[in-house]
Amino acid sequence: MAFKKPISSLVLIYTEDFKVLLMERADKKGFWQSVTGSLEDNETPQDAALREVFEETGIDANQYELEDWQLSHIYEIYAHWRYRYAPDTTHNTEHIFGLKLPSEMPIQLSEHVQYLWVDWQDAMDKVFSWTNVEAIKKLAEIHQLKLKNRRSMQVAQIKIG
Repeated sequence: MAFKKPISSLVLIYTEDFKVLLMERADKKGFWQSVTGSLEDNETPQDAALREVFEETGIDANQYELEDWQLSHIYEIYAHWRYRYAPDTTHNTEHIFGLKLPSEMPIQLSEHVQYLWVDWQDAMDKVFSWTNVEAIKKLAEIHQLKLKNRRSMQVAQIKIG
């Protein structure tokens, strides 16, 4: 078995009215996330982002503008997923990208059981990883969006801290 590289890309797919695409993992019920995936041999984070978007959604990201948000996070790999990595690998570096679509569109699922298009604030409450919350916060920062209620901010802080 070839081990995964501990370097990945996360792509926050969103619409002009700031609906965010979330997908529920097939291997973990209730784990909602954006498109993510590890780099393969000789790939850059941008290459992986383009490939993963197509593999996980059927969307050809080359038809839109993939935005490199110049943001990355290092996080501890969940214990139940460490077997995918070389022994003693405990952390992953995740590079964050945005992909703006003109509107919601149907998704062709391959690695997930269902998907939702949700308001960016609601997405912060639904994703399971703190890095995904941070990607949504970056979307808000870039587009100068304001939180409308404190509940989303409090939940995000609980997930992060």
